[in-house]
Amino acid sequence: MLLLCLLTLQFLCIVDCYPNGAPTGACKDMMPQHAGVVPQTSPAPYTILTNMKRYLPGMPVTVTIIGPQYRGVLLEARREHFNDAYGSWKIPPPDTKFLQCSGNPQGAITHANTNLKSNTTVYTWIPHDIMHPVYFMATVAQQRTVYWINVRSNILPSGKYSTPVSRSRSLYPKPLTALPIMTKPMVL
Repeated sequence: MLLLCLLTLQFLCIVDCYPNGAPTGACKDMMPQHAGVVPQTSPAPYTILTNMKRYLPGMPVTVTIIGPQYRGVLLEARREHFNDAYGSWKIPPPDTKFLQCSGNPQGAITHANTNLKSNTTVYTWIPHDIMHPVYFMATVAQQRTVYWINVRSNILPSGKYSTPVSRSRSLYPKPLTALPIMTKPMVL
């Protein structure tokens, strides 16, 4: 009887959840396919940031998901108006792995387990040689029943010059400083 219960629970987990990463079927619509669970309707507490304002073919772009710790992730680069993964990802950080999307074995990154991931988890994307404006799209799960789909970065255009972005500057712009006002004319 105990063996039957364990086998049933194991089957339900296989059907019901994906603790070892998103299935390939989630690549297009970014839905984690957690049976009986719908995505959150509130705004996502996550932001996707990059270290570049523009990208060049073959030049790595660092991508970070900023927000509360999370357990599950599906992260892709996409071209505007397309649902296919674009480019490839470099070696996945700890507790994540590649997911084959759009026929590309390195087309997406997903979680490898349910260990916590945080703002220190950095993903590296390598663009194709053909240049198109791209954005990064993610599904982020805090737990099996709490997840957000379509967490999206700003558009990252391709360009001749790729300018690194300081994370602190992009999150917290420097305040404007007032210059002293001259009350008397300068005498030379």
